[in-house]
Amino acid sequence: GAVPGVRCVHAPAGIDWLQADEMTVCCGAGTPVDELQSALAAVGQRVALPPGGSVGGALAVGRAGVRRLGDGPVRDAVLQARYVSSAGDVVKAGGPTVKNVSGFDLCRLLVGSHGTLGFVGEVILRTRPIAPVSRWFTIETGDPMAVFIALHRPVSVLWDGRTVHVLLEGHRLDVDEQAARLGLAPAEDAPVVPPARRLVAPSQTLAEVAALTPGDVVAELGLGILHVQADSSESHVGPVPEPGVASIEARVKAQFDPTGRLNPGRTARG
Repeated sequence: GAVPGVRCVHAPAGIDWLQADEMTVCCGAGTPVDELQSALAAVGQRVALPPGGSVGGALAVGRAGVRRLGDGPVRDAVLQARYVSSAGDVVKAGGPTVKNVSGFDLCRLLVGSHGTLGFVGEVILRTRPIAPVSRWFTIETGDPMAVFIALHRPVSVLWDGRTVHVLLEGHRLDVDEQAARLGLAPAEDAPVVPPARRLVAPSQTLAEVAALTPGDVVAELGLGILHVQADSSESHVGPVPEPGVASIEARVKAQFDPTGRLNPGRTARG
């Protein structure tokens, strides 16, 4: 049975309002991401969240999909959040407008905290226009950085040790011209990305890929993110945080949840 004193928290779901002209949307954290994207698509917009799961889940984990190069980190999508603190208070962080710059940005702390700092109930998100054309391309090369440097504003550039996979978006003529100039071949879809991740210095990405078996790794060029098969590297879960980083995380946790009530056993790193 359930452990005494433990409560399961469910966030509200549904879209509260959408201001297409302001490119903002307010929704419950329990809203499925795919449902939100469908509603936004009706007005030619989207949010920069990975598909699947709920909005709150995407924010709690804080990991962008393979579009991060073009979309930026997940935290950049959040303008305002209403969350429940460890004391049971409903707290508002951030502001409802894109131009809001006042105060300490608590939203950035909440994103990626795995529910250890507060339970998000409602968020206001920044939306983006849907590009007229979105296409994946591939090119076989032993020099992926040459392709990366030659690209103009790619949404995603992935390399599996043999093939560079490129996602380009924009107007059809611009996408076609760039693909023709670089000799990119059309692809049906994105490559299959292994589930586990490692973070490396962007300058070390190629060396890290070369050290692993081709097909077991997909690198996000320009970001220092490797997606690897769980059994292909002992450090696939990422490096242990440096003592200074761990100390800061512990102090933040102590400020937000001094009694350790929120998601016990979890850390901001998962």
